[in-house]
Amino acid sequence: MVLYHGSDHIIQKPELKLGKTTNDYGRGFYCTEHVELAKEWACQKATDGFANKYEFDMSGLKVCNLEKEPYHILNWLALLTRYRSYWQAQSIAEEAKDYLQEQFFVDLADVDVVIGYRADDSYFSFAQDFISGTISLEQLSRAMRLGKLGEQIVIKSERAFERLMFQDAEVADAEEYYTKKIIRDREARQAYRNDIKKHSKVNETLITDIMRGTVSIDELRI
Repeated sequence: MVLYHGSDHIIQKPELKLGKTTNDYGRGFYCTEHVELAKEWACQKATDGFANKYEFDMSGLKVCNLEKEPYHILNWLALLTRYRSYWQAQSIAEEAKDYLQEQFFVDLADVDVVIGYRADDSYFSFAQDFISGTISLEQLSRAMRLGKLGEQIVIKSERAFERLMFQDAEVADAEEYYTKKIIRDREARQAYRNDIKKHSKVNETLITDIMRGTVSIDELRI
């Protein structure tokens, strides 16, 4: 498969030890199959960047795909609450974080590759709203599809890093791609606000319902 990694510089030889521990799934090399998204991610600070291109052979590797059974959105949230560094300090949010990690955390210690959502700007705020009880699980699930960000593929082990073969790097012009990133985020937030107005959460699942055990695992597979 072909993967792209957005960065402010060319990376011919990615290294696991250089990855941040506070990214969505902890330390790793975060990629996408979509070059246009990689270019947006490369222009995080309104400066030009690069979409680094790699060939990657995933055969024989241990893959955790959070978008397929037996996993569901709460597994993704449990990982996010563990690794991302900023969350609200409200009491229900702290209790919810602890509960999610106790009940739904996925141990990635022996995993080579993780496939799952990317908690980009607006998406992280949507997750925070659910954790604090502001929106329902159904509203969060709909929100995660609003910006069409697609999935990210995260290289997590030294064995997997050895499979990354650098091919090329395409320039990402900030004037074009930072603007696209801002527009994508703005449209996602607007669609999110519209959804909140359109759907009542009275008959939907809140974090407190999950913590009380009043919903089944099947109902959580949204």
